[in-house]
Amino acid sequence: MAGNSGGPWGGGGNQGGGGNRGNNGGGNNGGGGGRGPGDDGPQIPDIDELMKKGQDQLRVLMGGRGGGNGGQKGGQRPSGGGIGKGTFAIGALVAIIGWGAASFYSVKPEELSVELFLGKYSQTGSPGLNFAPWPLVTAEVIPVTREQTEDIPASGRSGDGLMLTGDENIVDIDFQVVWNINDPSQYLFNLRDPKETIRAVSESAMREIIAQSELAPILNRDRGVIADRLQELIQMTLDSYNSGVTIVRVNFDGADPPEPVKDSFREVQSASQERDRLQKQADAYANRKLAGARGEAAQILEEAEGYRAKVVNEAEGEASRFSAVLTEYQKAPEVTRKRLYLETMEEVLSRVDKVILDESGSGQGVVPYLPLNELNKGAKQ
Repeated sequence: MAGNSGGPWGGGGNQGGGGNRGNNGGGNNGGGGGRGPGDDGPQIPDIDELMKKGQDQLRVLMGGRGGGNGGQKGGQRPSGGGIGKGTFAIGALVAIIGWGAASFYSVKPEELSVELFLGKYSQTGSPGLNFAPWPLVTAEVIPVTREQTEDIPASGRSGDGLMLTGDENIVDIDFQVVWNINDPSQYLFNLRDPKETIRAVSESAMREIIAQSELAPILNRDRGVIADRLQELIQMTLDSYNSGVTIVRVNFDGADPPEPVKDSFREVQSASQERDRLQKQADAYANRKLAGARGEAAQILEEAEGYRAKVVNEAEGEASRFSAVLTEYQKAPEVTRKRLYLETMEEVLSRVDKVILDESGSGQGVVPYLPLNELNKGAKQ
């Protein structure tokens, strides 16, 4: 009766290990999984049942429906499957990463950003890492310190640089406008096409200035003045538009006559320059001669003035001397008369060559052929 007491659940335990193993015989049997209904201890479920329950719980976690004994008839598994919670978690993580990548952006030191909340200006971002929660807030990065240029006329557009001057001449103007951005928000929202606006304003300002100027100064000496005035006028117009643009400088590259008359115009310019050169030479010659004549006239006047002063002084001196002699003569007439005679003879005889022979002395005089005049000249020398 011992072999049948275990029933279908406990019989296998005594067969596998023999009757000497006692209570452990049924647990070590490879064919039996648990105790029979007649055993006193807790019942151990079958392996297949545990696996089935685990599969049902996994289906529930993956979003499916549980398949226990009450959920499916005959122990059949539910048909079809759904997206589980793990897939939802992975998708959510990917979405968060993508949202962060779309929301965080970096701005370089030479740039500024404009943040838009639902398409409307919100604020201006600073250089560095910025956060704009997408899709409610979007950002546009604008280079503000980089210099941009506009060439007028544009390459390939012949005839756009022809302008009418104030003296009814036509000149071909070529210039360049260098600009940058000082207010990104105004630059984005106040101008529909900033570059075309700058080109149109620059060309209009240049035409206004050229219409008030003559041709010759434009071609020769007034380019710097025109460039400064043009920069001021362009900046004033763009400021009235609230464009957020700063004109850095204007490069006045060239001003030439139209191509069909360029050769003739150069000939006229050459003739004009030759005329100016000859006129300057004539003016220099006239100035030189006029200066020489004025110098000679001044010299003659100075000499005449000196001669007049000398004659007057001599006359006054002679008059004074005569008055002094007259006074002395009135005091002693004989003595003064003799003194005047001797002084006069001394003055007269000192200017002539003379030889005085005294024959009253001893001897017969001087040898007739003796060259006394020559001896006298030698003695004077």
